[in-house]
Amino acid sequence: MPILKVKVSDTKSPDTTRAISAMLLELTTRILGKKPELTAIVVEYVDPADWVVGGRTLLEQGKRSFHFDIKIVDESNTRQQKAQYIREAFDGFAGLLGELHEESYIHIDDVRASAYGFGGKTQEARFHLP
Repeated sequence: MPILKVKVSDTKSPDTTRAISAMLLELTTRILGKKPELTAIVVEYVDPADWVVGGRTLLEQGKRSFHFDIKIVDESNTRQQKAQYIREAFDGFAGLLGELHEESYIHIDDVRASAYGFGGKTQEARFHLP
């Protein structure tokens, strides 16, 4: 059920997209307990010359970065699970992209079950209505 929107500072590559998707799917399933068949991942690429941190491009700094948002139903995961997810995702991106800029972000967006859904139904309706 979660959707992940990923931006990565790199040249577009099907191999990189597959590697990022596989890594995030594994973490999202193992740590957050989400069903892989209901997990959607969108990967977008930004040229390192167009990603600026501290007034200098990542190209100039010789680093890579990423940012991703994941939407999950509020109260479906603990603080500890979310902290582990953020830590392991950062490490996973470092393994895939090389030297990461510390200013690489992960945002876990806890959304109300009544305001989030797929297939025309809210999560609240899936879990509470016959």
